[in-house]
Amino acid sequence: MPTIKEKSAVKILPIVWQRLVDTGGTTCDRCGTTYEGLQQAVAKLEQVLRPLGIETTFETREIDRDSFTADPSQSNRVWIAGKPIEEWLGARVASSPCCSVCGDSGCRTIEMGNDVFEAVPSELIIKAALVAASELVEPRT
Repeated sequence: MPTIKEKSAVKILPIVWQRLVDTGGTTCDRCGTTYEGLQQAVAKLEQVLRPLGIETTFETREIDRDSFTADPSQSNRVWIAGKPIEEWLGARVASSPCCSVCGDSGCRTIEMGNDVFEAVPSELIIKAALVAASELVEPRT
C-alpha cells in the first residue's frame, strides 16, 4: 500500500479502492455506490487540500472471483495513506449479504457507532482523508 510521501514541495495523499469485478467487467451496486462517493470525495479533497500543498491521488484495483471467494472482506475496501479507512475513522469492519455479482456472500460493511454503511459515503471518505492529511500539515516556524 502506498503511504504518505512527498513529491518535491507537494505532499501526496494516496487513496486506493479495490472491489470485485466479474469477467464481464461489472461490480455490485454497493461497490458502484462507493465508487461514486469516492469520485465526489476526491474532487472535494483536491479543492480543499491543494492550498495546503497536498495532492490527492486515486487508484482503483480489481479483485477476481477466486480472491473474493477466499476473502469477501477484501472487496469494496478503501485505503487512505496506506491505512484502511476504518482505522482513520475508528470504525469496525463487519459484513452483510450482498447481491448480484457477489452472490450471497457476506460483503464488507463499516460500522460506526450504531450506523452501518454498506457503501462508503463521500462524507466518511472526506473525514478519513482530512484526518490523514492533518498528519502532513507542518506548523509554520
